[in-house]
Amino acid sequence: MTETRELSAIPSPGLEGSAHTVVVPVGSFEQHGPHLPLDTDTRIARAVSNELPGVVVAPALEYGASGEHEGFAGTISIGAEVMEMVVVEYGRSAFRWAKRVLFVNGHGGNGPALAKAVALLRYEGRDAAWVPCAVPGADAHAGKTETSLLLHLSPECVDMNLAEVGNISPISDLMPGLRSGGMVAVSDNGVLGDPVQASAVDGAHIFDELVQRVTDGLARWSPGPDGRLR
Repeated sequence: MTETRELSAIPSPGLEGSAHTVVVPVGSFEQHGPHLPLDTDTRIARAVSNELPGVVVAPALEYGASGEHEGFAGTISIGAEVMEMVVVEYGRSAFRWAKRVLFVNGHGGNGPALAKAVALLRYEGRDAAWVPCAVPGADAHAGKTETSLLLHLSPECVDMNLAEVGNISPISDLMPGLRSGGMVAVSDNGVLGDPVQASAVDGAHIFDELVQRVTDGLARWSPGPDGRLR
């Protein structure tokens, strides 16, 4: 096989006759406050995917289930039902030649659709799995955690002059409002957390730990009942 790890750059014959693990970054196209780009989740998922050893990395799925953010301009959501169908059909096609497929998810709202889709793929005998880009103790959306990650990964896309504190209430307290009225019902600026104190140094540390968790899960390859790597 060619030395490149980008699936899009490998000629078809270079994929024949060997077992491959294909990693698919899964993101979203949604508002991330006044200071972060709309493709924040995709950038994070792609960056994590590119650090994983022994895999080929497919082009990202850049749209997801982001209905809760549709009160803000720029957001484009394909909904959970379509998201689930896309992942199922993607997997069915990829498994005609791939050994394994791992969906690396950068947007929490994609989780339920991924869980259903990957569980079905596994029921059909395909060795699929998914893993979230989860950070323990992170604030919920466009706060210090994501802003720090973007300052590390894509500093040119972050405008800290526009960063402002959002709703800092615990996410458990906000969920009823989020479910009934979306993000706009609980945050005027689309931020849950405090991005003002974010830094590239913190972002590098968060990213390294995130990559290590996903790498460890990939090495164990022990999907749970919903296909999530443990």
